[in-house]
Amino acid sequence: MVHVYNCHPFASQQIVQVEQEPGLVCCGGGVLFVVAAGGCKVEAYSVEQEGCPFICRFSTMGTVKSIQHSKIGDYLVTIEEKNSATYLRAYTNWRYQAEGKARVGVRLLGHLLRGVSVQSGVQMEIIEIPLSERPVAMACCSVTGDLLVGCENTLVLFALRRQNQQSLNQSQQIPQSTWPNSQQSSSQSQGQTLSSNQNGLDFERSVVLHLQKLKPKKVALCGGYVAVHAELEVLVFKLDSSCEQNTLDESSDTKKIDHLEDQADFLVLQRHQELLGDRAKDCDIPVSIEKTGLEDSTGQYTLSYVLFRRFTPDFFQDCNVEETQLHSLQLYPLFTSNQSVSLVEPTCVFCFFSLPTAGYLYSLKGGVELLSAYQYPEKVLEAVLTDHLLHVITKNALQCFTVRCSAVAARIKDPYIDTTIKACPPCSMEVCALRMQLFIGLRSVCVYGRHVILLSTADTETPEEPERTTHRRGLSRKWTISSPKETSSAGHGWNLYVVDTVSPLTLYQEMVEYSQRYVETNPQAQSLRHLLSEAHLLLRASLLQTPEQQGNIEGHPAMSLQTDTGGPAEKQTAVQTDIQELEEALRQNCAQLGDCFSRGSQKDCHLALPYYRMSGLSVTDIIARNHPLPSSPHSYGPGFLFYLKHYLLEETEQILSQEAADEVIDIFSQSEPSQLVSVCASPPMINISPAQTLQVLKHLEATAGVSVPLTITMATMMLRLDDLPQYRQLMERHAEMLLVYGFIEEPRLLLHGGGGGQRTQIRSTALTRQLAKSQPGLLVAAMVALHENNKVQLEQAGHIFKELGCENCLQVDFWEAMLMASSQEAVIQELLFRLASVYIDRLTNTTSDTHPNEPHAPSRRRPLKSADDLMNSCSHYGALYPWLTVLNPAQTTSSQHQEALYKLQSLLCGPSLSVGSVVPLMERLSEESLWGFSLHLLCTTRRGQYDSSIEKLLDRCPQAIIAYANHQLQDKHMVLWWQKLLPELCNRTRAATDNSILLAALKETLVVVAMETSPTEFLELMPDDGTAFYFLPHLLTCSQHHLLA
Repeated sequence: MVHVYNCHPFASQQIVQVEQEPGLVCCGGGVLFVVAAGGCKVEAYSVEQEGCPFICRFSTMGTVKSIQHSKIGDYLVTIEEKNSATYLRAYTNWRYQAEGKARVGVRLLGHLLRGVSVQSGVQMEIIEIPLSERPVAMACCSVTGDLLVGCENTLVLFALRRQNQQSLNQSQQIPQSTWPNSQQSSSQSQGQTLSSNQNGLDFERSVVLHLQKLKPKKVALCGGYVAVHAELEVLVFKLDSSCEQNTLDESSDTKKIDHLEDQADFLVLQRHQELLGDRAKDCDIPVSIEKTGLEDSTGQYTLSYVLFRRFTPDFFQDCNVEETQLHSLQLYPLFTSNQSVSLVEPTCVFCFFSLPTAGYLYSLKGGVELLSAYQYPEKVLEAVLTDHLLHVITKNALQCFTVRCSAVAARIKDPYIDTTIKACPPCSMEVCALRMQLFIGLRSVCVYGRHVILLSTADTETPEEPERTTHRRGLSRKWTISSPKETSSAGHGWNLYVVDTVSPLTLYQEMVEYSQRYVETNPQAQSLRHLLSEAHLLLRASLLQTPEQQGNIEGHPAMSLQTDTGGPAEKQTAVQTDIQELEEALRQNCAQLGDCFSRGSQKDCHLALPYYRMSGLSVTDIIARNHPLPSSPHSYGPGFLFYLKHYLLEETEQILSQEAADEVIDIFSQSEPSQLVSVCASPPMINISPAQTLQVLKHLEATAGVSVPLTITMATMMLRLDDLPQYRQLMERHAEMLLVYGFIEEPRLLLHGGGGGQRTQIRSTALTRQLAKSQPGLLVAAMVALHENNKVQLEQAGHIFKELGCENCLQVDFWEAMLMASSQEAVIQELLFRLASVYIDRLTNTTSDTHPNEPHAPSRRRPLKSADDLMNSCSHYGALYPWLTVLNPAQTTSSQHQEALYKLQSLLCGPSLSVGSVVPLMERLSEESLWGFSLHLLCTTRRGQYDSSIEKLLDRCPQAIIAYANHQLQDKHMVLWWQKLLPELCNRTRAATDNSILLAALKETLVVVAMETSPTEFLELMPDDGTAFYFLPHLLTCSQHHLLA
């Protein structure tokens, strides 16, 4: 369906003063080219100046049947007839004719002029381009300046080359650049002449394509894309040049011969067909590439099908074959502001073609897609696609349709489109028609910038055939028309018009003004949303323009007038002003679209969020724009509520005033009371009135029932009112574990921030600070639960405890509790290292005689978990080795020192702590004290250094050696009893015979050795100078045990 809006896209029109009746017209480079009907002269007129003044006139070598202008290279190409022969010619340097330089050079393709004629001055050149077949159509690439010629059954591609005149003395000239990288070739600016006597344009035949089942009627070329259509078929394919010398296999279909002689008496109609992307290769139109012999220098060409569409004549609509022929084939590139036209490929490439009753616009890059289908209410003769509009002509009217090019380009340029951050109307949105302008006898149309050139010819001899009034399906209303324009008073039956379109900003303002009638009558009308979306795309198309387009707006009347009076600085200032106006208009449009979607249906209500964001309005402004309608004072739109919820869920720095925050509470209490807890916990709502909010929450509790998050929220309001008794009463309603679940459901009751990962700034709330004072266990349990449910990161939790001033107490309790709850190995190892560091730090900063009043003494708050609690409840804390009881001091140390010692020893006795990671930290602890020695001995033992451990223990505390050996020297380490311990004790006893501790240890060792060795082994272990009387009882025990075994 095509929407119709009574917005006028035309600003003014003028008549070009042409002396003879025009036959053909084309435009480009700020110039209108007119070929007199049946004549051999081309006249050039400036469309950028008021009145379209005459520039120059030059003759052609034959009767021009078709003419095209190339922006790149600023050349004209024509198909001419002379003496029943058809020629293809290119006209370069034609602007020199305006300077009074009448000299003209004629040459063949590839033969540059040289000698005196060239050295004496520049001149216009006519390049004869020989072809083996009669040319029927041609097209110039607006990206590279290359030339594509369509013949009866072939397509010939000529690459534009720029030859330096200094190289003409060389015997051979082989161009190095290969198509489609022809951007290295000519890229002459509009309105400029060639550098004097330096460069000359030429063409080189690059590739010949054979089409066996398609007779080209019109062709198009753009950046490697080639489009060709016959009467009812359109084929688009992509040509790529490759340096690899691959063999090109012709399609086997090219060798097939159709045997249709038997069907000569029948009219065969092909079925309608549309093939997009890779499926297009399944069409029955083979394309083969002819080897030109230049493959060594230009590389091989590969061909990939992009689009194929075949139409069937609709005879049921009383249409004849002529009326169903395709026309207006166009490949249109679109560059965005982050590109340069001369250096990169276009962001998007669009393909447009039309039937007399319908037009079709496809996007080719990034996936082939049908963007729009235009349904015309009457027969269209010709159509031209631009960035902003599609211009079509019928016999008596000029009509404009909107296009979706900017919607495609915006999504390619900005990856945040179609997210909660940014939005853009969809590419598939229905198009609209704007108000038409009536003329008489229109024949052709061409467009340059904002100038639409129309050729009209009124046949005064034969009356016009009455228009058919056949009803067209799909047309829902008639076009709105303005008064017809009469022909000039000169009396001739033809006119050449230049119609100027209004600027996109002006058309946008008219659309906004037009939309006000919908706002007043039906704010939720679909037409209002559609019209504002059309206005949005108009602004986007202007903002997507390249810097060259913004600085040199094609066909902009105001810019044209400034060309002679203003310098580059003035132009740049004007461009910046225009951009600022467009950006401001876009923000206003986004606000209007946000209003539409805020009250729209549930299906599209989510779009209110990105549009409001792009508008730059504050949340207070948006609330003011969404007051309920008088007819429904308690009804808010779903889009507005979606925006508010999303805004309040995000961690933003924008804090609402008390008035605005109270209004938000009132909005949700009426619309979505279930969201009140989340709303109250949101950081922007910190200024809400606690007394008023408490009344709303009590009413919610009375209607919806008691819930843990609601109770905590009410307690928070009591806390803000400094009513501690009521606060405690509310917090005591539920068990501690239920309160933890409540914090999991709504973490922002405890924490603000933290949703964006470890580096996100996080802050505590008033409730968090109160819990740290009155219920530290609940706070620690809640923080552990939040971490395990991915609501807070370890570093963020540490930041909270540091903010609370509890990094030496509650934070350690949190780590110990995390060690019991976590199952992630990486987190466990990190916690073990941190806890070991803390315990070592406490042992370093406290001694057995530490006085609690000393400045460096840490907090004396009792930890939540004692060492015994951790050993009983956490598998990472191991039971203390029995021999540690001998080394641990008696109850002469401070309780905090003793707790830190036991916890560190328990970690070293446990299975999880990596001893190697804490050895560098242990260097801070001295071995002078027994407890310090015990920790170092634990590390040495855990690292498997039993020999040195035995020696150290015998040196420092021999009374613990048997307990140590009984616990540590077991299983595979049992041999150390007689290999290490027994020799050490013998040596030390021999040196100190009166040492009862060593003698007792030696006796206990011999008992163990006698039980574990054979008599022979025992005899070998006995020292040579030993007393037989001392060892004989143990030898007897060993022998008896051996006999029993």
